[in-house]
Amino acid sequence: MTPAIAAADKAGIEYRTHSYPHDPDADSYGLEAAEKLQLDPAQVFKTLIVKLDGKQLVTAILPVSCRLNLKRLAKAAGGKKADMAPPAEVMRSSGYVLGGVSPLGQKRALPTVIHQSASDCPRVYVSAGRRGLEIALIPDDLLRLTQGVWADIAD
Repeated sequence: MTPAIAAADKAGIEYRTHSYPHDPDADSYGLEAAEKLQLDPAQVFKTLIVKLDGKQLVTAILPVSCRLNLKRLAKAAGGKKADMAPPAEVMRSSGYVLGGVSPLGQKRALPTVIHQSASDCPRVYVSAGRRGLEIALIPDDLLRLTQGVWADIAD
C-alpha cells in the first residue's frame, strides 16, 4: 500500500487501483499509463511539482497529453513566476520517486491546482504513488483531498 492509497482509504472515498508493467525506457510515464490501461489520455493526469516565485512548492495536475503552462499556473496559484522544481526537491517534499509522484499522500501538503478539464471527467486517473500504479477517483474527491482549485493551466 502506498501513502496515496492510504490517504484515499482514510478519507473513505470510492476508488480503484489499476496496475500495469512499467517500462523503464518509456518516454512519458503518463502516456504509458494511458496506453497500457487502454484509457483516454484526457482522463489520465500527471502530477508535476513547481516552484512558485523561487520559494513555494505547488502541485499541478493536468492531462498527460498536455503541456503545463507555467505562466497560467503561477497566476492560478497567486504568484508571478513558476519554474519546474528540481527533482531532488520534488522527491524530498512528496516522498515519491519521479514518475510515481501522486497528488495524494504527499509528505508535505502543497497548494494544488488541477486542470479544469478534470471536472468534466466521470473519473480521473492519477499516480497511486509508484510507477505502474494508477488510482481512479471522482474528480471532486481529488479536488477535496488535495484542497485544490480548478484552473486552465495547460497548453
